[in-house]
Amino acid sequence: MSEHKATIDWRRSGPDFGKGRYSREHTWTFDGGVTVPASPSPAVVPVPWSNPANVDPEEAFVAAVASCHMLTFVFLAARAGFVVDAYRDEAVGVMTKNERGVPWVSRIALRPRITYDPAAKPDAAAEATLHHQAHEQCFIANSVKTEVVVEAVV
Repeated sequence: MSEHKATIDWRRSGPDFGKGRYSREHTWTFDGGVTVPASPSPAVVPVPWSNPANVDPEEAFVAAVASCHMLTFVFLAARAGFVVDAYRDEAVGVMTKNERGVPWVSRIALRPRITYDPAAKPDAAAEATLHHQAHEQCFIANSVKTEVVVEAVV
């Protein structure tokens, strides 16, 4: 089918690697050439060994799920004859511990706020159906065991 690549680069800085005193800042470079500054979440690794300004893997995971849902939703809406003018999602991922006590992103709430052209706008039931179909067809949602819920903002 297709491959999707990312290059992760990290270099040790500082002499106290064995004591855990080293920066975890790194970069993600994607095949299109975009480089993103990355770091662990400060909730996991404290500053100065993390950088809260950088993207952390958990945020990226939430963004990937939300982005996939949006792309699928917009495609399905267009195919159904609806015209989406804007789509904004303030998605939230929640970390809990699994049965072994290991933290994981157990739930992602998608909170899309969608604006339509008034002449081609779905009713609430049609929009709910589009969200359901988007979730069922999203490649990322089909790749994870995390609960993903859509809490559409109207």
